[in-house]
Amino acid sequence: MEELIECICDYIRKPYTDYAVMLNGEWGSGKTYFWNNKLRSRLEAIKNSDGKNYKTIYMSLYGINSLEEISKKIFIETNPMINKTLKKFVDTREGNVIPEYVKTGLDMANLFGSTSFSSDKVDFSKMFSIDDKILCFDDLERANVDVIDILGYINNFVEHDGIKTILICNEKELATKFKNNNVEMKTLIATYILDKEGALTPKAKKLLGVKEDESNKLNEKPLANLIEDKISDIFDKANAYERIKEKLIGETFEYVPEYSYILSGMIMKYSYNENLSDFYKRNTSLIISAFKQSNTRNLRILKHALNDFEKIFNEVMREYPMIDKDILKTMLTFTIAVSFEIKAGNISKEKLKSISNNDEYNSVIFTSKILNDNNQFYLREFDNRYFLNDFSKYKFFKFVEVYVRTRFFDERLFKDNMEEAKNSSRIRRSGENKKYVKLLSGEYWKLSDFDFELLWNQVLEEIKSGKVEFKEHVKLFAIVKYLITLGLIDYPVSELKQNFILGMQMSVSENMDAIEGLKESKIDVDVDYNIEDKDIEEIKNEYLDIKARAIQELATSKASELFKNLPDNLSEFYKQIMGEYKDLPVFSRYDMDNLYGKLLLTPNYDLYNIINLMQLRYKENKELLEADSKNLRKLIEIIKKNRTNKEKTIKFALLDNLAFNIEKIIK
Repeated sequence: MEELIECICDYIRKPYTDYAVMLNGEWGSGKTYFWNNKLRSRLEAIKNSDGKNYKTIYMSLYGINSLEEISKKIFIETNPMINKTLKKFVDTREGNVIPEYVKTGLDMANLFGSTSFSSDKVDFSKMFSIDDKILCFDDLERANVDVIDILGYINNFVEHDGIKTILICNEKELATKFKNNNVEMKTLIATYILDKEGALTPKAKKLLGVKEDESNKLNEKPLANLIEDKISDIFDKANAYERIKEKLIGETFEYVPEYSYILSGMIMKYSYNENLSDFYKRNTSLIISAFKQSNTRNLRILKHALNDFEKIFNEVMREYPMIDKDILKTMLTFTIAVSFEIKAGNISKEKLKSISNNDEYNSVIFTSKILNDNNQFYLREFDNRYFLNDFSKYKFFKFVEVYVRTRFFDERLFKDNMEEAKNSSRIRRSGENKKYVKLLSGEYWKLSDFDFELLWNQVLEEIKSGKVEFKEHVKLFAIVKYLITLGLIDYPVSELKQNFILGMQMSVSENMDAIEGLKESKIDVDVDYNIEDKDIEEIKNEYLDIKARAIQELATSKASELFKNLPDNLSEFYKQIMGEYKDLPVFSRYDMDNLYGKLLLTPNYDLYNIINLMQLRYKENKELLEADSKNLRKLIEIIKKNRTNKEKTIKFALLDNLAFNIEKIIK
């Protein structure tokens, strides 16, 4: 960004220029913000040839209907003597007619040689001097005046007077504007000329109802291409634009926004709401990530999304002040996602409106993946785009979707969604009123010696009684071992290990859900406490062994519950195996002969879907193969064994295909 600023400053510093520069960027990318907050002040710090600082004059051309309006705007900006009352009358969209009493005052001034007004209409272009000014014209593509005329008008300042001029625009939209202007008229004229020139092919003439000239048998070029080529020849405004641009614009700079800087500016505007501002600051990377995933550069939509979330955040803090911050983070992502998808036109309002709750959202995504349902493809893409690394079970906040779409904040729906989110197994508060959390967070450094001693005794009791969350044991052990090596805790390491092993066993037995979702073998240990010694390695290994045994035990109980849905309740089977049980090796804990019998009774259509399901299950979670592979090989053997001397049917062909695909997965 600094390089871009310096390039434009270098243009301003040149003693004489007969060209303008252009700043090109997409709508909503922050070009105007860049001008107001970075570029303008830098340019006004530069001194002109007279040793005076330049003054910038900024004008948005959005909605401008005439060149006179541009002159009027420049006149107003260059005349500091114009008071607010007079400016109100001069700066109107009704034209440049001066009210009678104002004109009288100006006519009196004329007697003393101050002005040259002689009629109701004023030529503002003759009434200002811009020799020491930098002109900035924004929104060139949004003017209601022909762009060619505007550039010709600006060229008078640039070429003849050497005025420093900056044009800010979106050239891509300019090209579209030229192409789509008066399309019907252009098509009619182009068709007429093509016919007179004898350039229409027999097929084209037939389509248009024109009598065919047998003497004209040209190559059969598509009619649409013929007309498009002729329109380009006759009405090539784009080429006219390129010609005048080549004459007027000396350099074109591409604007690529610094999202972190712009976002910081956006967040600063919420300084009056300290809690929200702090929340945004802590989650800057999340906001930028969601913004980039939208595949747009429209910062205006992001600004609107953050404004929408302010209402949501305030309501949550008022009703649920102790809410888990993970819920708020997911809610922020969802708010940004819905805003971009709707306002950028990626997803119609009706499609998101049709999803009534979070369960339906998850169900649709699941069905889309398993059954390759292209009708619901948009929602799968939505989830992949914004929630690829978010494994929360609660992601679809209906009250947020309704608020963004309609501006109506449904209080009842809000409370229902919040209660559901609070009770979600993935997004739940943990560690509340647990003393060991202070060790994990590093807060113990703030304590007095007495309070630290008290804290350690309390944490030790939590370890012994199995009150430490299972997944936190290794990290907590590493911290305690670190504090022991520093001499801050006096406790035998051998006894500490025994307490941790018993604590892990108790934690799992009392809460089997604690091991769900812990499929990663990597152990979370802070670098500062990652002392490479045999004690930590021993605890790591015990952790993995306990987790593996617990997963197997859980899988055994869950397997029978899952497979009872075959063959009569396939929808529930699909939902569970890729949802609640997706991380559990259920095939390793179920009798394969029973499973084969159930597959024989399963309808062919569902058997086909099971093949796709197996591919998806192990593609997304390859770690399950290690536990499931032994029993899956048994299933292959059973299928092949029972296939001998069987007649060729779709059922057995599908079973053969299932065995073939399982074999590929295992390999």
